Amino acid sequence: MPPPPVNKIPKNEDAAKDKKGTLDVPLKFLDQDYQELKKNCILKKEMYVDDKFPSDSSSIDAKRKLGLDMGPIKWLSPSKIVANPQLTVMGVSRFDYAQGSYLGDCWFLAAVGALTFREDVMNQVMPADQSFGGDYAGIFHFKFWRFGKWIDVVIDDKLPTINGKLIFVHSKTSNEFWPALLEKAYAKVCGSYADLHAGLISEALLDFTGGIHVCSEPAKASIDLWSLMDRAAKAKALMGCGTFQGRTSENTVLPNGIVQGHAYSVTGVFKVMCKEKPVRLVRVLNPWGRGEWIGDWSDNSLLWNNVSQEQQAKCRSLVNDGEFWMSMEDFSKYFADIDICCLSPDFLDSSSKCSWTSTCYNDSWVAGTTAGGCVNNDSFWKNPQFRVRIEALDKECAANAQCPQNILVSLIQNQEKRHRSDVSNYAIGFTVFAIPPEMKDKKLPDKFFYGKRPVADGGNFLITRHMMKFFKLEPGEYLIVPSTFNPNQSAKFILSIFSKSESHKKAQLTV
Repeated sequence: MPPPPVNKIPKNEDAAKDKKGTLDVPLKFLDQDYQELKKNCILKKEMYVDDKFPSDSSSIDAKRKLGLDMGPIKWLSPSKIVANPQLTVMGVSRFDYAQGSYLGDCWFLAAVGALTFREDVMNQVMPADQSFGGDYAGIFHFKFWRFGKWIDVVIDDKLPTINGKLIFVHSKTSNEFWPALLEKAYAKVCGSYADLHAGLISEALLDFTGGIHVCSEPAKASIDLWSLMDRAAKAKALMGCGTFQGRTSENTVLPNGIVQGHAYSVTGVFKVMCKEKPVRLVRVLNPWGRGEWIGDWSDNSLLWNNVSQEQQAKCRSLVNDGEFWMSMEDFSKYFADIDICCLSPDFLDSSSKCSWTSTCYNDSWVAGTTAGGCVNNDSFWKNPQFRVRIEALDKECAANAQCPQNILVSLIQNQEKRHRSDVSNYAIGFTVFAIPPEMKDKKLPDKFFYGKRPVADGGNFLITRHMMKFFKLEPGEYLIVPSTFNPNQSAKFILSIFSKSESHKKAQLTV
């Protein structure tokens, strides 16, 4: 059997010629056309009713996983809940909403909190051409990035309530409905509201942006994580974090105010001077809209008395709104991971002498042909193979670089299930091999891998939709082989490679 072809041309180049699936021309989710549906409703003088996401128990929890009593639930339009409904009231803010008590979608709402800092990205996700005024027809639409394509999602305005109150996310301003409608649109994409129960912040951050994602464990970070977060904040990246799981799956509130197994938004990074010493702080938001850290640098901490009035005015708040500051040391102690998502990879190293370039590939593992499993399997060589050339940086770029890592590899698998909770992700990872100069123009057959030690890998194979690794490679040519852990597991995947280069020269990613 001949070796699999090494991809020479990025598979997304042809897709680039096809505008479908872009932000400007998103795919119509479930073949629903927002403009056509709205126009028909206006002509007929009727409110839109979405038959693809009906106002019944199937859209909430068809398999009864949440244990909700469906009897008292009524689907109401905002105009039936309040007298003067608005999509937004004085813009959007991370303080607008609070998580509902019936659904564990803190991961999604933590990402929403981060989203509110980027007006341009918010306007992509929630197009500005809609409101409760004018020719209102009870129809809204939202855009999400899903597995390499932007989709446009249409919903009607009916929301699940009990006794006239929203049962899921709700605004603190009673007549503001953007959080509830955004949550409904995302629930439709995922299959139902129940399909939003439990998840990773990175999933929603990617679906809001389609950008580069970096994940790190603060306690184990091999880089200056606070500096990376500072650069990310200045680049207006979206950031979220999660706490360690407790002994049970319950969201236990610790005596210090931190909630176990819970997702938070990272809303600020700041350095203050305390007794003439710099202290690195991180600001965090609880999507519950209440409940805060009560340790050092919390709202009522006496440490603020040692900070200038000017810096206090910029940072300190005494309102119990779920947002609080803590030191980077405490953040690293109590938070298990942090996710950073940005439209551009340049925040990875903010030196003006260096830049980052990226290449994205859409491919698949097919059982029996290209699903070779991990490197421990004799069939490993059958997996799709991707070449990358790492160029040496000039002295100026190398000297000014703020991080030694020069490559980031991202791998996303797509099982294409209608309901998110039905997806059983495979354990995925990737392996990196150095290519000898004499073989740089040759395809690599099975014998190339016999006894060959990889120079890098993605770490432990993870049962997850998305995994990434940020690391350093010496100048040279390499082969990146993404795979599932076990052979003969079929799935589509997206492999993205980000490489550091000199600012005046593009990195050469020949695959």
